[in-house]
Amino acid sequence: MTDDGTGLFTIGELARATGLTVRTIRYWSDAGVLTPVTRSSGGYRLYDAACAARLELIRTLRELGLGLDDVRRVLAGERTVAEVAAAHVAALDAQIRSLKVTRAVLSTVARRGSTAEEMTLMNKLARLSAAERTRIVEEFLAEIFDGLDAADPDIRTRLRFHAAELPDDPTPEQVDAWVELAELIQDPEFRALMRSMVEFNAADRGPEVPAGTSLWFMSRLVQLAGEALREGVAPEAPEADRILRGLLGDAGRAAVLERLTAAANERVARYRQLSAVLNGLGPQASYEAEFGWVVAALRAHPDR
Repeated sequence: MTDDGTGLFTIGELARATGLTVRTIRYWSDAGVLTPVTRSSGGYRLYDAACAARLELIRTLRELGLGLDDVRRVLAGERTVAEVAAAHVAALDAQIRSLKVTRAVLSTVARRGSTAEEMTLMNKLARLSAAERTRIVEEFLAEIFDGLDAADPDIRTRLRFHAAELPDDPTPEQVDAWVELAELIQDPEFRALMRSMVEFNAADRGPEVPAGTSLWFMSRLVQLAGEALREGVAPEAPEADRILRGLLGDAGRAAVLERLTAAANERVARYRQLSAVLNGLGPQASYEAEFGWVVAALRAHPDR
């Protein structure tokens, strides 16, 4: 404080009192957020006790990451501290999500030993907006269901669930899963494979077949095949033929074999695994042994 009885501080005295540097206080003064109350006869800036209190508020807001424009609005009474804090929280959340995406992409690049081109693609896919990610999923579903109105609507619902959105606060594993799934569902060969599965389903259904029948069939298949495996029934055994008759009735076994071969495809299984990660689910049963048993039994006991 100056010793002239005015109770004012020079910029150096204010710096010593607050622990801030003269350079910082001068910068904030020049930016218009800390205006001196007057100047000395020698032209030096002078500040009062209110300026010192204002300086503490400025320092707090700056330490919390607010820009000088927001600080200026708070000090001018244009916005409350609460309003600015809420806006800043939203901005920080966006930054945190961005950092998580960056970390996930770099972790994936390091783990895969990716090239620069692969890293660029992964980063681009990971940073797609929610609308862009939705567009990719909708294009995938539109292509594989186009013109197949007879397909079980539960299949469409399940596939939409499988092609889940990337959560707002994703884990590195979920970002990695989304990148791989986005690559997969944009692959023409994978789309053709999924289209063939939906075509099989549409051909199987009549107009009176209720929704969910396809999923019931798969559940029944897994159940019967699991029982056969536990009882040690070989796919080539006569008992396997009886099990198939109970499951399929008079349905053409060659068509069922083709359908199940597609459903048991490794890429289809990978699609399900990735969707489980995106949806925050634990490891999902693949029923590889059950599907394998039925496929082997169909090959051993073809149509007669």
